[in-house]
Amino acid sequence: MPVEITWWGHATCTVEDAGTRVLTDPLFARRLAHLRRRRGAVPPAQARRADAVLVSHLHADHLHVPSLAALAPGARLLVPRGAPRAVPGLRRLRGLRITEVVPGDEVRIGGVLVRAVSARHDGRRLPVGPHRSPALGYVVEGEARTYFAGDTGLFDAMAEEVGPVDVALLPVGGWGPYLGPGHLDAGRAAQALARLAPRAAVPVHYGTYWPIGMDAVRPHEFHAPGDEFVRLAAVAAPQVAVRLLGHGERMRLEVAR
Repeated sequence: MPVEITWWGHATCTVEDAGTRVLTDPLFARRLAHLRRRRGAVPPAQARRADAVLVSHLHADHLHVPSLAALAPGARLLVPRGAPRAVPGLRRLRGLRITEVVPGDEVRIGGVLVRAVSARHDGRRLPVGPHRSPALGYVVEGEARTYFAGDTGLFDAMAEEVGPVDVALLPVGGWGPYLGPGHLDAGRAAQALARLAPRAAVPVHYGTYWPIGMDAVRPHEFHAPGDEFVRLAAVAAPQVAVRLLGHGERMRLEVAR
């Protein structure tokens, strides 16, 4: 049975596995504060249909309340524990069933089992707010095992905690000219890939949003991370098939169990 993955831009992906649609960090905005979408159309209406929605942490480009409010009703929404307290807008959402999770929690949704894993990232709601909620990654297990890393730095126990996976959705960039701590760039993502050793990988979290008025400031940080990850991954993890997707493009992986 195949697993199908569509990248809609930034950290937003649809994972279709075992008859279940899982959506990650939905962001459907043309503009978010000082950021504007510079590449790829806003995801179409079909992207808003999901059985499960996974939110990795509380930053507004990952937990975007207007995008969550636009989802088709009935989805199960998994968020880091403490998110509804830190982001009151979550409590006003109608039609979504919210479940708070921490690393190690498992939730069965349709034909898949979703397991929360830890991430090394400051997951607070910015620009202010106490650190009430953990940053998370998720492993979606159906016919395949798909790891969505969210935002994270490289850490020693990553492969052990995530476990064996077939597909890794790894961040390789960001939305500005500099990446702070707690992020993967193309090089660190290639190191993570070597540790995780999946069958396939898709680079995400790059080449979509950029600060208004900064088009000429380190533009390679916007354009290059995907290609750079492909190049570095071929050296660090040559056994892994890396798929460089365009916005709205889909990949299919056949899985035999």
